[in-house]
Amino acid sequence: MTKFVVDAGAALRLAATDAPLPAAHELLAPTLLRSQALSAMHEAVHRGELSAADARERLARLNRTKIRLLGDGVLRKVAWTVADELGWESTYAAEYVALTRLQADYLVTLDDELARAVQGVVPTAPFDALLDPRS
Repeated sequence: MTKFVVDAGAALRLAATDAPLPAAHELLAPTLLRSQALSAMHEAVHRGELSAADARERLARLNRTKIRLLGDGVLRKVAWTVADELGWESTYAAEYVALTRLQADYLVTLDDELARAVQGVVPTAPFDALLDPRS
């Protein structure tokens, strides 16, 4: 079984594609994923990129996607340390990195800047690694 931490961008893209996941994959994310996804969809509607109905449907699909959400004290402590190590002011992205460090094989992000920043810190995988090659 391969464990992937997915950030909000990757999770929302997965919801947009509605593609099946291989049974051998387990998806993980910090609990803040829900709030970040909600905000990202609201912002997309506000910018006119999506209709409210499409954004709500994408959020509904995301909620049906099997993603194990975690947010315990150990994760928060490691996120703080990661943010310090990488010189980040915010701990939001650090939660994804910390969770990858603690429990996953790879981090999947659509954020190229984040992927570059964590090179050598945690392994990353491209979005397509989440998908079933038969689909």
